[in-house]
Amino acid sequence: MTLTTESLKKIEREVAKYPADQKQSAVMSALRITQQEKGWLSNDTIQFVADYLGMPRIAAYEVATFYNMYHTQPLGKYKLMICTNLPCRLTWQHDIAAYLQNKLGIGFGETTEDGKYTLIEGECMGACGDAPVMIVNAHRMCSFMTPEKVDQLLSELEQP
Repeated sequence: MTLTTESLKKIEREVAKYPADQKQSAVMSALRITQQEKGWLSNDTIQFVADYLGMPRIAAYEVATFYNMYHTQPLGKYKLMICTNLPCRLTWQHDIAAYLQNKLGIGFGETTEDGKYTLIEGECMGACGDAPVMIVNAHRMCSFMTPEKVDQLLSELEQP
C-alpha cells in the first residue's frame, strides 16, 4: 500500500505539529488524509498509517473504528450522514431522512446500485442550532435541510 507524494506531504505537515517522539498524535489526521485518497480504510491502509507513525496497528485500528468519520468498508462516492439525535429529530429530521431514502431508493447503511451514494445515520454533529443537519463525505456540513435543499445538494453532486 502506498500513498501519493501529495498525501504523504500532508501527513508530514500534520506530524510536524507534534514533538518527534509523539508523532502518533497525528493518527486522526493521517487516517483522514489516507481515507480521502483511498476512499475508505482497509486493514492494509490502517497498517500503513500505523507503521508510518510508529505505533501498534491495533491503536490505529481503534481510532479508525471509534469515530464515525472513518470508514472501514467501501462506500459510495458520496457518503451522506444524517444526524439522528434528538434536536434534529425534533426539527423533522425523520422527514428528511425518509425523503432521502425514498429519493435514493436505499436505507441507512446501504449504497445505491451505481455506487454513488451511501446513506449513514450519524450521532450529534455539534450543530444543533442548524438542525436538521447532514454531512457529506465527513467534510461538508449542510444545515437546515429541507426536501428542496436535498434536491439542490443531489443536483450539485451530480455535476462533473
